[in-house]
Amino acid sequence: MTHSQAENVIKNIIREIGQECAMKGQTVSETLVAFMVKVVVLDPRNGFNVDRTLTKADVQKLIKLCIERLLDTRNPSLDTIKMQVYFDMNYSSRVDLINEQHRILESRLAPVGREITDNRARTREELESVYRKMVSYVLLRSGLGSPTDIKVIREATVPAILNEAIPAATHHIEIELQTSQDLAYRYTAIIETMHQSLNAEMELKLTMLKEVLYNVRQHEAYLCVILSDVITCSQEIDMMQKQLAAQMEQLKDVVRAKTAVPTSQVYPSFITLSNLWTSFQDEILVLSFLNNLTVNLQQFLNAHAVIFPEDVMESLLEGIRVKTDDERLKESADDKVNVSDFTSEEWLFPETTINFSQLIVQYHGFCAYSFAVKDGLLVPGNPSLGILKHKEKYYTFCSRESAYCFARNPDKYIKMIGDKAKESPELIQLLELHHQFESLAPYSQIKSKDKSLKPITKCDSSTQTDTHILPPTIVKDYEWNEWELRRKAIKLANLRQKLTHSVQTNLSHMRRDNSAQVYLMKDSSTQTKRESSSNVPRPQIFLAGLRGGTPPITRMTKVNLTRAVDET
Repeated sequence: MTHSQAENVIKNIIREIGQECAMKGQTVSETLVAFMVKVVVLDPRNGFNVDRTLTKADVQKLIKLCIERLLDTRNPSLDTIKMQVYFDMNYSSRVDLINEQHRILESRLAPVGREITDNRARTREELESVYRKMVSYVLLRSGLGSPTDIKVIREATVPAILNEAIPAATHHIEIELQTSQDLAYRYTAIIETMHQSLNAEMELKLTMLKEVLYNVRQHEAYLCVILSDVITCSQEIDMMQKQLAAQMEQLKDVVRAKTAVPTSQVYPSFITLSNLWTSFQDEILVLSFLNNLTVNLQQFLNAHAVIFPEDVMESLLEGIRVKTDDERLKESADDKVNVSDFTSEEWLFPETTINFSQLIVQYHGFCAYSFAVKDGLLVPGNPSLGILKHKEKYYTFCSRESAYCFARNPDKYIKMIGDKAKESPELIQLLELHHQFESLAPYSQIKSKDKSLKPITKCDSSTQTDTHILPPTIVKDYEWNEWELRRKAIKLANLRQKLTHSVQTNLSHMRRDNSAQVYLMKDSSTQTKRESSSNVPRPQIFLAGLRGGTPPITRMTKVNLTRAVDET
């Protein structure tokens, strides 16, 4: 069967399951049905082999099992899975939520914005109409309420609504969180007691109690995520309110009592105020989204209230001490793991690991050994006892004995936990087992699975080196100052041009010793080219008869007496 054919078969199975559930009065989403198909196939008790093609009988069996699980309204496991699917499909980070809201609002409010920007109001009535449209635009964009409510219109001019919304949202979430935690503490105490003595009737009730425990623990985890986002909103709003106050003071200083102010001075402040107001609107949207998410998650906690009403819970809790997570951590805080008892396993402690509190521990911080040995009991692990590092993953334990037992054979217990998760698929997301079940991992965990944090360990250490390894080579006349070197150079240059004189008189003779220091004579020589010359005869030419004589005609005679060259 090709990949496309397999996809078509799965789509047909999902469609048929959804139709069957709708015919029996239960509306389910395709996402929930797809998740249920995967978990039913993975459950080893159902006998499906994922390595071979499903036959027609296998398909009918798969459809029947999925329908039975989806129609079991008294099953806490189904409510937990529905909660997980709902949260994964609806929850978004603050940044993603704000960006998506901006995109939706821009598309919806584009016509109103064009009416405001394209308006060419001149009269007073037209200007008032434009102003009302602007207020309506702000109200619709911020989601504060109806534009026809005068209280909402007044509230649109200041972000004071956030000062009331954040404490209200925080208080509501904290109440819900405390309720879920109280239920988790009570169920954990009952399961621990019932685990000691089991029979057929108690075993069925114990299984239901564990499923309910998973339900409330998952609800607690989601509320913690929401509360963290609300706290982040509160911090952002506090920072923006300080910025708003500072910008308003700056704007007042610029304007004061002036009749006219240059636009270059006030426009930057207006733009900053506009951006701050937009940020306030974004926080309002985030708070509204988180409040709605908190309310909608509450509906998935109804199953346990029907199965275990208050009177049944009181009877089960008779004579049992209910411990909170904090009390459990305090009881085991001093019983730390002794590292010397292990040779191959690495343990991390708060004193030796800088980023100890930021390490991402496995199984959502629950004790790995208690869950594996006590058939799925969720007990919070205590990191202060020591965190076990095994194959680049980190594990916490509720006691020293649990840590020692798990560390002797970690792979054995890890496999046991994976097998238990196949039988209870809601544990895959609750315990964050996405690295073992890639096909069932929620999108938010797939994005962050590679962002593992490495521990930064620290320890006390010291080093010692010899003070002087090599013999000292101290140059006492060394000078590092450039100006001092220049001064000495000038002084030496002047001395080379000076002469030292001494004078001794009869009065000073034999009274003192005078000495003078001069530069010693230096032997030096120069070498030049050899000079040579050649002599030529001196010209001796005589003229006779220039003075005239007896005859009337003067006759001059030239006589050359120059010697020949070879005669020289």
